[in-house]
Amino acid sequence: MPTWGAMPPSEAHPVRAEVAVGAGHWPWSGAIGWVRALSAEGRDAFLYTASAVFAAVTAFGAGIPLYRQWGQMAAVPYAVAALLMGVVAIRIRRTAAAQEDTGGTPRSRGRGRKAARIVAFAIVLFGATIVPLALEVIWRSEGNAALHVQPEVLVVERAGVLAAHGKDPYRVIDRNGHILIHQSAVPVYELYYPYLPGMVVFGFSSVSKVEARLTDARIQFLIVTVLVTLFALSRLRPSTDARTRALQVLTVLPSAALPLATGGDDMPVVALMLLGLVALQRRRPLLAGLALGAASTLKFTAWPLVVFALWAATDRAHRRAIRWYLLGVLALVVPVIVPVALSNPSAFIDNVVRYPLGLAGVSSPAASALPGHILVSAFPGLHRPYLVTVGVIGLAVLVRRLVRRPPRDAAAVSALTGWVMLVAILLAPATRIGYLLYPINLFVWAWMLRRAEDPVAVVDHPVGDRAGRIQLSSGTSYSSIENGVTPALVVGETTTPTSQ
Repeated sequence: MPTWGAMPPSEAHPVRAEVAVGAGHWPWSGAIGWVRALSAEGRDAFLYTASAVFAAVTAFGAGIPLYRQWGQMAAVPYAVAALLMGVVAIRIRRTAAAQEDTGGTPRSRGRGRKAARIVAFAIVLFGATIVPLALEVIWRSEGNAALHVQPEVLVVERAGVLAAHGKDPYRVIDRNGHILIHQSAVPVYELYYPYLPGMVVFGFSSVSKVEARLTDARIQFLIVTVLVTLFALSRLRPSTDARTRALQVLTVLPSAALPLATGGDDMPVVALMLLGLVALQRRRPLLAGLALGAASTLKFTAWPLVVFALWAATDRAHRRAIRWYLLGVLALVVPVIVPVALSNPSAFIDNVVRYPLGLAGVSSPAASALPGHILVSAFPGLHRPYLVTVGVIGLAVLVRRLVRRPPRDAAAVSALTGWVMLVAILLAPATRIGYLLYPINLFVWAWMLRRAEDPVAVVDHPVGDRAGRIQLSSGTSYSSIENGVTPALVVGETTTPTSQ
């Protein structure tokens, strides 16, 4: 393997080295070990290179013209950022090696390395996310809107206009296979509003008399996503490499840049889910409930996390705080969803339940070639039995998992939700491959949260209790006095190098 940007052997993580050796029989363990051995700058270069390849493939191979346009615009910024970070990583490696050969002490150039990473991040933020979004919005306002925006944006904007004028965005579209609303200018599937009532907020700008280019719902999606993400990540300590990766995945890598530039309705949901998990980790159950409650008023995709978070809702005294958590969730869910659902139950169920499950008699554009969709397409008669079978088996397996190994902290909740959503996306009869951004983010957050400081151990018990013990997140007390000496409190990962 090349040593492009790899950390010096003296900085290797002993525990990870043992894991890598023990997992050597896995075919991908060598590649994972190589990525782990890279410096932070080397991993930046690796991620931006992979993103450049993805954008290039999308530019030439995507079946949707809007995706191809994004790929053509994003490939070069990703390549430039990858080249920049590759050069920085190689120079750091060579400098460290030269200093070791001469017996000198490696000198840190932290400011220069940090500046290079910020510049590379800015290049992809503007080149792959903001500029493509701005151009698509401009092109949409000047020409054929259908070529420069995903249907979900149009659906959200129409719902916002209806709600702003006091009309119900949920309408009965199909009854016994007969379309009740005929509108030749709009595809039938765009007449459905498969989101929850809170999503209409992002469509309210469409009724404004402001310049049309500024009322595009994608702009609101981007602003809310970035602000919520930055606030959530700022609450975590210390600043780890995992936190940086979480920011990249949710703002500049293709997992965020592509949906934000073309559609983006999932991104505010994901950002609020992150805020909820961070609040759980910080032992703020009410804030966690409010954040996840807000997410659950937008789309059903947030609901698995809302449920699993019940097992990890604790306060700063390590007491279960389910009541405070549920108070936060219900404070938003009840007033936002319940009145709308009860005002027209049949239309609500038709739009948000039957249509997404493919039971409304109308084909959804969410039809990526994933296992569940392939099976149902090959055997249409199995659609309903397949849904029941998958639902029953999946629920049984999940209940068994929760009984035997319930998640006890935010990291475990994030990982479990990621696996549940990954399986659901793969087996769903009608879904988009873009929904994989949910499990991708959840797995990254689980990694990040495992490396975050315990707020109780760091803030509430800085010098131990009267017996000289320090309370850790697991509830185990360790003596802080040994042989008459009180050692300094050490926080964070003591075996992880600072570059991690």
